[in-house]
Amino acid sequence: MKLTILFLFLCISYTGVLSAQVHDKLFVPYNPITTAWLKQHIRKSSPKLILTKSIEKKLKSKLKNDELTKSYFQYLKKNADEVLDLPPLERNQVGRRLLGVSREALRRIGALAMVNRMQPDQKYADRLEEEINAVCGFSDWNPSHFLDVGEMALAVSLGIDWGAGYISDNVVKTAKKALMDKALKVSFEEGNMGWVNARMNWNQVCHGGISAAAIMLADVDPALSAKAISRAVDKLPLALTAYAPDGAYPEGPSYWDYGTSYSLLGLSMYESAFGTDFKLPQAPGFMESADYRLIVIGPTGAYFNYSDAGDNTKMGLGTRGNLAWFAQKTGDALYLDKDAFINQTKEEIQEKGKITRLGGIVLVWLSQFEEEKQGTLPLEYKAGGHNPIAIIRSENDNKAAFYLAIKGGAGIVNHGNMDVGSFIFELDGVRWSIDPGNQSYNELEQIIGSKNLWDRTQNSQRWSLVTKNNYCHSTLTVDDKLHVVDGFAEFTEFSTEKNEKTAVLDLSPVFKGQLNSVSRKFVKKDDHTLLIEDELELEESTEFVIWAMMTQAEVTTKPGGAILTQDRKTLNLEIVMPGELQVSVVALDPPPLYYDKKIDGLKRIEIRIPAYVFENNKGKISVELKGN
Repeated sequence: MKLTILFLFLCISYTGVLSAQVHDKLFVPYNPITTAWLKQHIRKSSPKLILTKSIEKKLKSKLKNDELTKSYFQYLKKNADEVLDLPPLERNQVGRRLLGVSREALRRIGALAMVNRMQPDQKYADRLEEEINAVCGFSDWNPSHFLDVGEMALAVSLGIDWGAGYISDNVVKTAKKALMDKALKVSFEEGNMGWVNARMNWNQVCHGGISAAAIMLADVDPALSAKAISRAVDKLPLALTAYAPDGAYPEGPSYWDYGTSYSLLGLSMYESAFGTDFKLPQAPGFMESADYRLIVIGPTGAYFNYSDAGDNTKMGLGTRGNLAWFAQKTGDALYLDKDAFINQTKEEIQEKGKITRLGGIVLVWLSQFEEEKQGTLPLEYKAGGHNPIAIIRSENDNKAAFYLAIKGGAGIVNHGNMDVGSFIFELDGVRWSIDPGNQSYNELEQIIGSKNLWDRTQNSQRWSLVTKNNYCHSTLTVDDKLHVVDGFAEFTEFSTEKNEKTAVLDLSPVFKGQLNSVSRKFVKKDDHTLLIEDELELEESTEFVIWAMMTQAEVTTKPGGAILTQDRKTLNLEIVMPGELQVSVVALDPPPLYYDKKIDGLKRIEIRIPAYVFENNKGKISVELKGN
């Protein structure tokens, strides 16, 4: 109950602060759902969750003659075969989460059910029954952390829908009772509903999972099922405001993968079960978010890992799977690189790695793709919203290309960090300026407590972490103080017309009480040179300003700058102004706190500028980064 209250508080505080700045206009979907409407429009027979008989027919045809569909099915089958050798799942809760078990249930049940449906074999059907019975026998699905319920509800729902005709009536009866008692009814109980009005991934995941349960229980309690689905259609737009206006997901690319995947499967379920998506994809920025997810990937293959984004060196099959939905909806091959998908799938088959838990769903989306066009990504991109970002690059298909990604927004956003004004910079195939990314939640919750980790107020212990505070991001710091957590930075200029591409952030709200004003300007001078200019007006009390850049490169200081070396490439850092300043290097490996994330070779390049350097408390910090 305490965790639910904390969750509600954080969602309300986050929404309240940013809605005043971003001016969300809630998208209104088409929602005709009543008990009578549900009875009239729901597909009467299985399969009806994402898969239908007509889709299944096309899928089976593609399995005969489409290399992409065939290779992905072999990947799915490999995982289903591996499940056969594993013991059934047990209710093993880690900290406050059963989420790992729910996700593994979805992976196992989804793979077994889809493989058996495409190539019926009693061994898959028997094991599918065993897995469904195991999780339905749990005492509960951990409603205090409702993501666990959402993912488990989807798993069991897919199991009995795709398993229809292959599993026994008794198993279906057991599953429906569990879906009713452990998911659908529980979703309306006081204390378990913090996710209902959330404006982030919990909304998408939980409404998606409960919708699946409601569809499968429409023959048991049509009134309650209609109530749940109507609620989902009404409330999903709260989460979809995250994509407005341009598609950039405020929680970062990792959580785009998570939240968006559940929106996509929800839309697919509504279409397959009712013949309509309730116009939900028309929410501002939603369809454009596929471009966002591609644009945040740098030439090195790693993405712009702001907010709670995990470390990443290549696009995962999970991300490719999500993009497959956009591909089959638009016919645009930009979102479905067949050759890369096939090659990556074959690589994964050779390894003993787990398939995405939505593997069976992805197979359906892949089979529906028919190429109609080939889009391209822009070289310059700016997105507003809750967490504005901008990206400037020199080429799309060159691993050595210039790539700059800039972070605006505020620290108070869900999964947010004090990273406003920070930047990622790649050149010559090296990521020179890095973001520390995220860190395992379970371990941190055990050490500092859930409340401390998820509290995003100004003086929270959250900001002591390397991955969370401004001291360990490539941005400015004043007098060793934290950023103002609810200070919101927007782009005031984004020029792509000139030879010199320019992006300007107003950071003044982030330094309220520390600086009178500060503007951070990024200039792509040419394909090898980045200039960063910070124009400041100090407070009378300001003592010093620190310019910082996080890197894993080797750093050799020199008068007025430094030389960075990594992978036999070099980058020159020059302090253009103020003059007569020196670079310092602060080692962060090992990190400051024993429970901080350890990043090999992490260091902060630091330029400390005393206030007296600025004449009349006004001045400019100008730093140039230049490759060979």
